[in-house]
Amino acid sequence: MSAVREFMTTDAQCIKESQSLTDAARMMMDLDCGSLPICGDDGKLMGMITDRDIVLKCVAAGHDPREMMARDLASGRPHWIDADSNVDAAIEMMERYQVRRLPVIADHKLVGIISQGDIARNYSDQRVGELVEHISERKRMNA
Repeated sequence: MSAVREFMTTDAQCIKESQSLTDAARMMMDLDCGSLPICGDDGKLMGMITDRDIVLKCVAAGHDPREMMARDLASGRPHWIDADSNVDAAIEMMERYQVRRLPVIADHKLVGIISQGDIARNYSDQRVGELVEHISERKRMNA
């Protein structure tokens, strides 16, 4: 069976916990992505931040994205997967936690991101359809 490292996007970058949400938004724009892992000063994963988080939890709430730091949005326990794990384990995690992207860790460091798109490009149509359906169904129920 295929390992996560065979499917993942390898050029993932972190936003540092002490960087502003303006910095995060600029990184997302430059990288053409909608989410970033948040890494602590020690390099360890603290969470994920999305463009939606910035809009809803900062801008719409009346906060200044130049003053609010990435760490302010790093809540809960971050979900991640080991680079040598089976892709089916990544799919199961995505379904269970209703996430479309998982940071990929090797030797305690971020080495990539695996997304629904990465899986869609490399996996059977039936399994990809099930993944999208399960995540979307749960997201609608929780909305």
